[in-house]
Amino acid sequence: MSFLRNREIKNFAAVVLILSAALVAAGFMISIKAGVLVLITAFLLCLAFFAFTIYRYRQIRKLSDYLRRICAGEHSLDIRDNVEGELSILKNEIYKVTLMLSEYNKQLQHEKLRLSEHMADISHQLKTPLTSMMVLADLLGNRGLPPEKRHEFTVRISSQLKRIEWLVSSLLKMARLDAGVIKMKREEVNVRTLIENALKTLLIPMEIKEITCSVTGEDKVLICDLQWTTEAIINILKNCIEHTQKHDKIEITAEDNPIYFEIRISDNGPGIAKEDLPHIFTRFYKGKNASPDSVGIGLAMAKSIIKEQNGDITVKSREGSGTTFFIRLYKAAI
Repeated sequence: MSFLRNREIKNFAAVVLILSAALVAAGFMISIKAGVLVLITAFLLCLAFFAFTIYRYRQIRKLSDYLRRICAGEHSLDIRDNVEGELSILKNEIYKVTLMLSEYNKQLQHEKLRLSEHMADISHQLKTPLTSMMVLADLLGNRGLPPEKRHEFTVRISSQLKRIEWLVSSLLKMARLDAGVIKMKREEVNVRTLIENALKTLLIPMEIKEITCSVTGEDKVLICDLQWTTEAIINILKNCIEHTQKHDKIEITAEDNPIYFEIRISDNGPGIAKEDLPHIFTRFYKGKNASPDSVGIGLAMAKSIIKEQNGDITVKSREGSGTTFFIRLYKAAI
């Protein structure tokens, strides 16, 4: 009878008993039969009240036990009884909250697993150049090392340091994109300006491979964040340059329609293997044709940048026939 310790129940029970006593007294004042009838009726009503109260408390105790088990991690429990009533409504609402908590918990576990995998990938990416530099630094400590070798090792250390700097910078950019702290600007950008800014940083590797680049539709104007969209295009162009041969060419085409702006970047390189296509935008993924220095973060960053601007990047490729990247920025979202 723990429910009798509830002040509201005690007050309500006292009111019921007083009213019942008053009604019984009034009934006996009329006649003995009326008094007996009222007494029996009052007794049955009080009995029904206490029975209902006990039932409610048992249901509440079940809810309490259910919540306790949910807190312990048993998110698969189903408390719904599919009947009418206030308690049933409460059960359904609690079940909905339970499903939400279960989903959030799954997402959290997924994010923890992904973070663990990313940390392992980052550790691996940093460990390789650091190990190389440690070996080269030990070799440089040899006083009898020829000057030409000393210069070669110094250049290689400098190259590895630049690689680490680029990797750390890229990872910081990815972290900012993932955290959603970057506010993309909505500004009118001329395609010519966008492509020129992207190509400035890639002129040397293009000249080394004697790669030509043609641009169609450079007079078009699109709405995007110039700085970040340039970063995305640089990463795509880097991928194209990395996988093309000497004297190959890259074609950039800009078009627009009532639905979206589109920039197509095509190369006539060896193409992407069919088994690699679904994964090329996955962070740290390296396909079978990737160069030894490839990190596998450039295309993932490009995808994140464009998605942050309510756009998308897709790719079409076939081995031996080159690759085309499609960058689309949707006007409806602008």
